[in-house]
Amino acid sequence: MKVHDLAPPPGSTHPRRRVGRGTGGKGGKTAGRGTKGQGARNNIKPGFEGGQLPLVQRIPKLKGFKNPFRIEYVVVNLDTLEAFEGDVVSPETLRDVGLVHKHGLVKVLGRGELTRKLQVSAHGFSASARAAIEGAGGTVTVLDPPFRGRPAAKGNALTNR
Repeated sequence: MKVHDLAPPPGSTHPRRRVGRGTGGKGGKTAGRGTKGQGARNNIKPGFEGGQLPLVQRIPKLKGFKNPFRIEYVVVNLDTLEAFEGDVVSPETLRDVGLVHKHGLVKVLGRGELTRKLQVSAHGFSASARAAIEGAGGTVTVLDPPFRGRPAAKGNALTNR
């Protein structure tokens, strides 16, 4: 069997109907469009709703806005640090273990309890997390955010922290 031998089963395909070929043929003259009126013409734009305001224009384009100065953190909680092996915790060590995505700033939050002494360095700490780490005898180091392609000008979000 070759490719040119393949054919669909008989009766499964039909030739398309050619309409608008004169009054002598089936589907001629008005070609199934009725007589006169807007539907008989061929220049109605898609989405036209008879003069009322179209749906595309009625729906608002966008809601709100995206703040370009927003600083987003990847969060790590105290219960995660409690299960973390090792005494030195930094964004690099968290990335090596797979707890933090390779991009982004790291912030430590205070969910859970910490029972051992850790040296934690991150870009941000909640007040409860800082108190828990220092209460367990550990140290807290706040890292500077990396340069994000825009100089820190007066009034920039990176300088107002």
